[in-house]
Amino acid sequence: MEQTSPVQHALRMLFRDFASVLGAGPELVDDPAQAEIIVRQAVDADACPPYPEAFAIRFTAAAETGESVLTIVARDDLGFVYGLLYLSEKNLGIQPFWFWADQTIGKREAVDVPCIDYDAPPSKVRFRGWFVNDEVCLIGWKEPYPPSREVWLPVFEALLRCGGNMVIPGTDLPKTGVHAELAAEMGLWLTHHHAEPLGAEMFLRAYTGRSASYKEAPELFERLWREAIEKQKDDKILWVLSFRGQGDKPFWENDPSFDTPEKRGAMISHVIQRQYDMIREKVADPVACVALYGEIAELYKEGHVKLPPDVIKIWADNGYGKMVSRRHGNLNLRIPALPAQGDGGRHGIYYHVTFHDLQASNHLTMFPGSADFLKQEVEAAFAAGATEYVLVNSGNIRMHIYTLDILRALWQHGEMDTAEHLRQFTSRYYAGHHVEIAELYRSYSEAAIPYGPNADDLAGDEFYHHPARRIVGHWLQGRSSEPDPGLIWAAPGAVTFAEQVRRFEVRCEAGAAEWSAWLGRCNELIDHLDEEDRSRVIDHLRLQGILHQSGAEGFFWLCRSFAAASEGLYPQAFVHASQAMWSYQRGLQALRESEHGKWERFYSADWLTNVQSTVDNMDTLRRFLRMQGDSPDFFLWYKEYLMPETEKYIYLENTHRNPLSDDELALRLQQFFGV
Repeated sequence: MEQTSPVQHALRMLFRDFASVLGAGPELVDDPAQAEIIVRQAVDADACPPYPEAFAIRFTAAAETGESVLTIVARDDLGFVYGLLYLSEKNLGIQPFWFWADQTIGKREAVDVPCIDYDAPPSKVRFRGWFVNDEVCLIGWKEPYPPSREVWLPVFEALLRCGGNMVIPGTDLPKTGVHAELAAEMGLWLTHHHAEPLGAEMFLRAYTGRSASYKEAPELFERLWREAIEKQKDDKILWVLSFRGQGDKPFWENDPSFDTPEKRGAMISHVIQRQYDMIREKVADPVACVALYGEIAELYKEGHVKLPPDVIKIWADNGYGKMVSRRHGNLNLRIPALPAQGDGGRHGIYYHVTFHDLQASNHLTMFPGSADFLKQEVEAAFAAGATEYVLVNSGNIRMHIYTLDILRALWQHGEMDTAEHLRQFTSRYYAGHHVEIAELYRSYSEAAIPYGPNADDLAGDEFYHHPARRIVGHWLQGRSSEPDPGLIWAAPGAVTFAEQVRRFEVRCEAGAAEWSAWLGRCNELIDHLDEEDRSRVIDHLRLQGILHQSGAEGFFWLCRSFAAASEGLYPQAFVHASQAMWSYQRGLQALRESEHGKWERFYSADWLTNVQSTVDNMDTLRRFLRMQGDSPDFFLWYKEYLMPETEKYIYLENTHRNPLSDDELALRLQQFFGV
């Protein structure tokens, strides 16, 4: 059998796993008579399943010794990859997320392999994979940019171990990076971001200064598409057809002549057909997809967009796991985003277990919804016929392994028992206390802050940061006499800025209490765990709880600071702003503590949630507040509230010219005010 690049990578993984478990890897031999494990192309007599990427395991007796020989047979590269990784998981115990979960690899002297033939069942979904999106942690983790093979290898390995077969390897990374090349080396299909149709260069990057209008310069757009097709025509590509504006927004925002749904739909239909025809000129039987994302989905459902009949239509959730249209600013139409009954052809879904939207999404923390909610939404999509394609927004992998494992089970089997899956998940990655650990995973969603009326209106980590920084900016810019339009989504009906802030205060006060209780249970369990389980629970559960609890608490104190300042109580507002900063700093410290061993620097490029920026905003706020009464000498509050009465009227100013630092003053005033 030819050792193609994907097979070589899979063999590398398997040999490493043998060495990890047994202390030494197997020896590779060319003579089948000398082998205990044989990997070869399937023949008719093997009765290997006929579908793509299938494999089978057969046991035969060696002619000379009579000992059992394990044979892996497959019909294509990914079949061999999955067969080899199946052997690693089932017989050596190496789990799909072993790297990301810091799985303990137990040493053994021997491995017992039951001699039972096995046929790999077909996956529920034909094309299944990850969009490694908003991957700032992967970007900042190691020094080279774009990320090197060292970063991408464990990403693609985990995807293959999950039975995935396609990937969008990163977001708008330089074309000089190794990400796409390595994904192809490992046997994965490559697909594209909906804002980069056909994987082509962005128009404004190629033609700086030009108007990004297809109507004005179709030949320039088509030149970029033609170059992308020529470059990828011999690769395994799921071609994404799409037409959005530069910067991933509707194209008509830069071209007001498209002022009706009919005009917009006609242009999108024309461009998609043109892209489709250009691909077919160079590629026989291409697999093409159309991302029905945002405004394109709405136009399609209204009948304004016409598509080639054999493309896969990709429907997207709203970023919060609900298969409805996403929120745009304050507009949240929640239009169902699934194929209608009778909508023929092939369908799939683009699904978020992590999201970045500058509002309430989860980025550094797990998906806040329950496993039952995920199951319900994805199984409903399958029931509607969206079984051809599942692309999961996987983010930075490490913090999302539980939800990614749920999606793995769903794309493989089409359905799942969430309680049984959680039992298996905890038993695979933790050595003991499985019931208690499973309960922390299960109850995680119960602690999440509900900020709206819908089941998916649950706060992720960005809820504590982007709105908080908006509030600080609106306030310090002197606009607090009017509401902030950018907060209407979270405080509908609030007619004043003070009422908007009050809405956040109420939610965060309750949320901080819920997360404190959840963290209390987590900390109590940690005291009873062995060293390795303790580390895993701290990194994968306690860290997330701290980010929520400290975020909710910090946001609460920010809101209290605004309320105090509104009443002219500037010393108290200064203390509350300091308390907000200290709370957010706890989240930052938890991130730093999680960067141990191979994870050093992992959160160093937290530019999206950006906990450090929130800390800095709170520091700016408290400095501003100290100006409102303690300036210019920054001694007045000390004199008024902290100086002993016996000294207030007799001290010599030339001996009291070293003002207290902000932290020291805030701590002492906090004690004085009892807050």
